[in-house]
Amino acid sequence: MSNTDFVLAVEDLTVSFDGFKAVDNLTMYIDKNELRVVIGPNGAGKTTVLDLICGKTRSTSGSIKFKNHELTKLSEHEIVRAGVGRKFQTPSIYENLTVYQNLEVSYPKGRGVFGSLFFKKTREVEDRVRHIAEEILLQDALDMEAALLSHGQKQWLEIGMLLMQDPELLMLDEPVAGMSAKERDQTADLLNRICKNRSVIVIEHDMEFVKKIAHKVTVLHQGKILAEGAMDKVQANEKVIEVYLGH
Repeated sequence: MSNTDFVLAVEDLTVSFDGFKAVDNLTMYIDKNELRVVIGPNGAGKTTVLDLICGKTRSTSGSIKFKNHELTKLSEHEIVRAGVGRKFQTPSIYENLTVYQNLEVSYPKGRGVFGSLFFKKTREVEDRVRHIAEEILLQDALDMEAALLSHGQKQWLEIGMLLMQDPELLMLDEPVAGMSAKERDQTADLLNRICKNRSVIVIEHDMEFVKKIAHKVTVLHQGKILAEGAMDKVQANEKVIEVYLGH
């Protein structure tokens, strides 16, 4: 497979904070429609990698290509526009709006100066809202104020708000933290559905959850890749066991 075929090609990526390499010469390739899970102990550099991809943090050196376009020079806003969506650990939804309105305001059409003035409730937007609401299991809660949703539903709504923009790469930081067991299972199904037509990178600590979703697992340790591959292979890896169990 040539470089050009990857949705995301991260090469020799390094970022130093005061001489400390949070991410150290990292190279990672994400395929089209792949669901990749990044695991690793605290301080391994997992969140920093997402920060670098979405432009929140600038790399010291290296390259991040999304569909063969270099991202390291682009602003966060431009990276979103290119088709990269990112969900942070704390949900940022509009609590006082309904589920429907939260999804509707996330629709990217007419974001320009005049866009909002002439924005019409078109059939297109409505159809998209309903389609996404179904994907995120909130089709029966469209008229509900977002503040009244459960913790898990708020997380789904935020994923839905990103899906409204139809990103080709979606990045999620610990999406099942604080969820009930049932919500975790539903989230696994949800992620398995949405990676049918986009690539997804998930950072997660919950290993049972990782097993249900990962196509491939990358283990980070001290800003470097320690192991990569199928979950069962990675779990059996001596180095990984050592890092996790601290022998």
